[in-house]
Amino acid sequence: MKRFAKIVLILMLLVLTGCNKENEEEAAVIGGADEPTSIYLDESSKDDYTQIDQETAKLMMQQDDGHVIVDVRREDEYAAGHIPEAILIPNETIGNDQPAELPDLNQIILVYCRSGRRSKEASQKLANMGYTNVYEFGGIIDWTGEVVTDENVDEVEETDAMKLKIDGTEVPVTWEENASVEALKEMSPLTVEMSMYGGFEQVGSIGKSIVRDDKQTTTDYGDIVLYSGNQIVIFYGSNSWAYTRLGHIDMTQEELTDMLGSKDVAVTLEK
Repeated sequence: MKRFAKIVLILMLLVLTGCNKENEEEAAVIGGADEPTSIYLDESSKDDYTQIDQETAKLMMQQDDGHVIVDVRREDEYAAGHIPEAILIPNETIGNDQPAELPDLNQIILVYCRSGRRSKEASQKLANMGYTNVYEFGGIIDWTGEVVTDENVDEVEETDAMKLKIDGTEVPVTWEENASVEALKEMSPLTVEMSMYGGFEQVGSIGKSIVRDDKQTTTDYGDIVLYSGNQIVIFYGSNSWAYTRLGHIDMTQEELTDMLGSKDVAVTLEK
């Protein structure tokens, strides 16, 4: 009896070892992504997306296979410059329902954003919905290929745009078109004493509450938001919370970290 039990145990170990070896043989690595990307060819991979490098993405874009390129940034970011033939589906609009722009669950979908964070979030949400060929390739800030702009974007007169200065230095900002931004314009000139918080943002009170339209948001570096209706927040990192978007500082993460990541600053808003 003991001998029979030993034989059964040995057989079980052999089966488990074989399964592990089979899974290892089914894994593959695509391109030169930031870290190895495993693609399992069995049913366990149906809820995953694949991360690829941008050179691989360029090669895939050259194929006549019905693929679609998806930009998951905001509309203003898309209008300022996007990859040719990319369609806009903002990350914030992707929920539990299949986007109308993506009717085919088996279509090859190439996803990007500004820096690579929102594209990963969007790719995972699409994979969770059942899309089987989702490929994420990072941010447009690293893109070396062609970029086009939206010719239908209305030009904003510089005299109408609100200016933002950090410790007296004016920074380039793309403002949202909403009631909260208009309320800030009415309050300007306004100086806000900011404080570092969490290692990823600067926060300061604007002195009173203004109109807000909070939505659950995952911010990116450079984003300017209204928190609780009475505080302005500028990010040099990322966070997820309910905010009202105000705008975006068009600078690199390194530049913003140098400016915001070492000390408290004063932010001035001027017409």
